[in-house]
Amino acid sequence: MTNAAARASTRTDGGGAGDPVPVVVLVSGSGTLLQALVDASADPDYGVRIAAVGADRPCTGLERAERAGIPTFVVRPADFEDRAAWDGALAEQVAAAGPRFVVTAGFMRILGRATLEAQPVVNTHPALLPSFPGAHGVRDALAYGVKVTGTTCHVVDAGVDTGPIIEQRVVAVEDDDTEESLHERIKVQERDLLVDVVSRLAREGFAVEGRRVRIGRP
Repeated sequence: MTNAAARASTRTDGGGAGDPVPVVVLVSGSGTLLQALVDASADPDYGVRIAAVGADRPCTGLERAERAGIPTFVVRPADFEDRAAWDGALAEQVAAAGPRFVVTAGFMRILGRATLEAQPVVNTHPALLPSFPGAHGVRDALAYGVKVTGTTCHVVDAGVDTGPIIEQRVVAVEDDDTEESLHERIKVQERDLLVDVVSRLAREGFAVEGRRVRIGRP
């Protein structure tokens, strides 16, 4: 069964009253998106507990998690004979934390079946998908000459930024924008979007029905 088929109709329930939902966050770099989630989860009303933070290499994001007292783990691809073996080891580490779902926050690896089929995975991308997927979404949007771009929160599937869209935020492109200036404005919206969406998914639950993500109980 493909990942797409497995997610044709799936449901993840929200947390009960006063019961924060455990999530695992995966990072690769500086961890600014992670920090936004750490700060938000300090509020009991946010409804989320970061059960663990994982990475594919030592990075600043792990240091942020450790300072916050969050358990961490590292699963490095170079330690495994192939991508499938790495993905299986990553899935085991994620499962040990018992998350309801996983958040990739600047995680620069494509996940495999073992991780994707264990629980939903949520990601943000700095463009308005399906336009400008991949590692250079900001650069590509600017080069194309669009007047608006933004950020997308989506459920991860086996493709590159091809999963069902949860929510999007729009950012206007200014005439004098550089890739750096545009990306900085997108990051502001991206952090706010991720914090909001993760809380809603946790508190209200969500269903993935084909290409649609429905938040809230039926």
